[in-house]
Amino acid sequence: MKNKEKNFMSAVIYVYNAENRIEYFLNMILKMLEDNFEHSEIICVNDCSEDNSVEKIKNVSGNAVNTSIAVLNMSYFHGLEMAMNAGLDLAIGDFVFEFDTTYADFEKEEIMKTYYKALEGYDIVCASPDKKEKFSSRCFYQLFEKFSELSYKMNTESFRILSRRVINRIRSLNKTVPYRKAVYASCGLKTSLIVYKSIAETKDIEKTDKKEKKYKTHLAVDSLILFTDVGYRFSIAMTELMMFMSIFMIGYSIITYLIAHPVAGWTTTILFLSVVFFGLFGILTVIIKYLQLLVELVFRRKHYTFESIQKLTK
Repeated sequence: MKNKEKNFMSAVIYVYNAENRIEYFLNMILKMLEDNFEHSEIICVNDCSEDNSVEKIKNVSGNAVNTSIAVLNMSYFHGLEMAMNAGLDLAIGDFVFEFDTTYADFEKEEIMKTYYKALEGYDIVCASPDKKEKFSSRCFYQLFEKFSELSYKMNTESFRILSRRVINRIRSLNKTVPYRKAVYASCGLKTSLIVYKSIAETKDIEKTDKKEKKYKTHLAVDSLILFTDVGYRFSIAMTELMMFMSIFMIGYSIITYLIAHPVAGWTTTILFLSVVFFGLFGILTVIIKYLQLLVELVFRRKHYTFESIQKLTK
């Protein structure tokens, strides 16, 4: 008889209109947990699905022997990040698997590979398919890496495993987690990536509806603003451009007054407006800097982070 792992394992699964695939996916996760762990739980986060996903989950729950299966029904559509945060808050395992999708383009053996990697001392182990990323995803990750200070390379991930230590640290750093990948990458703990061979064709993978596409677009914009310097640099560049144009108009109005003799009052009006707008954009620069500092304090560097402590003497 195979010796099972003593660690309590939790699995949090995001479910949204997944009736066509949730039974297969959930049975795979259930078998993996019961074959390898003495104690485990599965939390299915139903993000207000409009199909029979919950009924399918209830059908599979009858196959569980040593694994607790629960369904967390969200009050309305929250989107992936908030829904998974809710599921993570309920998880009690020593380690937690996060499955952001129910599309299984990997063998169940790949799941245990991330667990064994975590036992080597990694607090976060992510699993990413070896297929080419979507153009939009590639652009987003490149922007994120260029305008952030994270050393961790962002990838399209199917699932990941978290230690209890990283969950506790994230909760101490932020009351809300608007984008988990960015928070995980900046928490300061050891992270590893496993690339697996995708067993599904690209055409068979995840088709999102309008609600999900809208949510993902808003999430991408919000994440770039909160966790990178994209918004700050763009705002500063535009403000500096407007200030330069104000200075140009001041010079232009003076030269026009000396050379062309414009209509009475024109030079005074242009000078007044140019000075006013120059001062206004100067104030906006200060306001933007204050807003950037607030974002830094609340979402990025609320506390210091460290990877580990080594005690050198007894």
